Amino acid sequence: MKIAFELNGTPVEVETDPANMALSVLRGECGITSVRGTCGIGLCGTCTMIVDGKTTASCLMPVGALAGRRVETVDVLNEDDPVIDAFIEANAVQCGFCIPAMVLTVRKLLEDNPKPTDDEIDMALAGNICRCGCYAKIRDAVHLAAAKGNPA
Repeated sequence: MKIAFELNGTPVEVETDPANMALSVLRGECGITSVRGTCGIGLCGTCTMIVDGKTTASCLMPVGALAGRRVETVDVLNEDDPVIDAFIEANAVQCGFCIPAMVLTVRKLLEDNPKPTDDEIDMALAGNICRCGCYAKIRDAVHLAAAKGNPA
């Protein structure tokens, strides 16, 4: 079945079983490797995408549910995005596996809440696991990005 949706600002159409998980289709058919599969049950956050303005686990969403919707991954951001800059400046990257989803989640947080508190940051990132334990530096990066202004 053909499924059409907008991916990072570009219309795409994929021929696939609508029951296939969005994660598999984004990586396989669309070549978006920044969404990563780890847990497969929506708990780790490495497969995070934004669907119609809401962070969503791509490992839980059938690709058929994306039909006609707007999907964004970290690949939509420019290299000079203030969130990316802040992660680099705060040295909030160790292994990097979680970073695409963290950056995307932080960007969404700052769009919704330009000056989050530590508690609000922790709540927003609760669904994203950093295996290296860089949470303090990631929180620093969020504050740096917030100080740079709204990334939207």
